[in-house]
Amino acid sequence: MRAALVTRLDGPLAVEVIDVPDPTPTARQVVIEVAAAGICFPDVLLTRGEYQLKPPPPFIPGSEVAGTVTHAPAGSGFVVGQQVAAFPGFGGFAEQVAVDPEFVFPLPDGFGLDAAAALPMNYLTSHFALVTRGGLRTGDSVLVHGAAGGVGTAAVQLAKALGATVYAVVSSESKAAVARSAGADEVVLAEGFLGAVKSLTGGRGVDIVVDPVGGDRFTDSLRALAPLGRLLVIGFTAGAIPEVKVNRLLLNNVSVVGVGWGAYWMGAGGIGFVREQWDALLRLLEAGALDPVLGGSYPLAQVGVALTEVDERRATGKLLLHP
Repeated sequence: MRAALVTRLDGPLAVEVIDVPDPTPTARQVVIEVAAAGICFPDVLLTRGEYQLKPPPPFIPGSEVAGTVTHAPAGSGFVVGQQVAAFPGFGGFAEQVAVDPEFVFPLPDGFGLDAAAALPMNYLTSHFALVTRGGLRTGDSVLVHGAAGGVGTAAVQLAKALGATVYAVVSSESKAAVARSAGADEVVLAEGFLGAVKSLTGGRGVDIVVDPVGGDRFTDSLRALAPLGRLLVIGFTAGAIPEVKVNRLLLNNVSVVGVGWGAYWMGAGGIGFVREQWDALLRLLEAGALDPVLGGSYPLAQVGVALTEVDERRATGKLLLHP
């Protein structure tokens, strides 16, 4: 089969597309013919050895896919021919992938495979952030940074589906329409976002800030919080990892909350937590409350170009690869 292979840690453009052996599943794994694979910021970091997980080359990146089951052992809960989404962790940038059944997810009838490939990483992370770590309640106000990107559009859409008022922050006017299409109530530019959000909330601020960006926005994100507000730290696509003066937390009764979705289900939460999350998302999918915002689509041969789009923060919505 054809697959994208990281053979050296020299960044996105060093990824090679070559022929490799078909996956050999364990006795319990499901094999999926990949129709589409989602591209995430961790995939970019993996190409340079900068992610917290550091597999030695050669390896196939790609943590989320959608496609058709071609092999399903008895007891897996799936059947040959079934269309599914999946979170393999690695190996998704290929024509086929073998996945443990706990990370293979049923889809509503007729749900598109491109949209399905956009779900696992971003929507499960956003659900963990907003619900488990952020304690989101109906009627809360939520500010989302990077709201035109993959994580951002997922967070906007999910927060809205769960009954929040959503303020989206984008880096340019050209990205505002993407955030609105995800369901944001208001969209503001990153430059001067604090004043804009304070004005929109009558000076109160917001209950939750979702921050996958980091960098120099962090302090103003703290200032944007209402009393008892929570700033959810998801990632650092801006590159710089900010620091917090904890007296700000004490004086304003606000919290900075770490969001490590993978660390949680690999530890205290357990693998079963992921399926519980998917069941919650599935109800929203069946109700039509979630519809991922899709960005560019690339053939597997252009994997380096697609990863560079994410790396340089030019991507909007969810980028996909098609083997």
